[in-house]
Amino acid sequence: MAETVLFESESARSRSEIAAALRDVADKLDGGDPVTFAAGDENVTVDPPASPTFEIKVERETGSGPDEMSFELEVEWDKGDGADADGDLRIE
Repeated sequence: MAETVLFESESARSRSEIAAALRDVADKLDGGDPVTFAAGDENVTVDPPASPTFEIKVERETGSGPDEMSFELEVEWDKGDGADADGDLRIE
């Protein structure tokens, strides 16, 4: 299955700024509201259904440089289950 990236933002942030962004998303999910991700003039709005799939993944990448650690939080659902539409990351 082909994957199309609708929105992507990557920048160095403090742990506190990351936590605030995650809280903004959590508040939207908890309230049943759509979530808009925006950076510069790009944005995407998603409206997950009531019971999407939630995945947590922790990875270690090794190779030519120092090891890199990461964790990913993913909320996933079939397209028909929720709506989606077409700078600095903002959660609106």
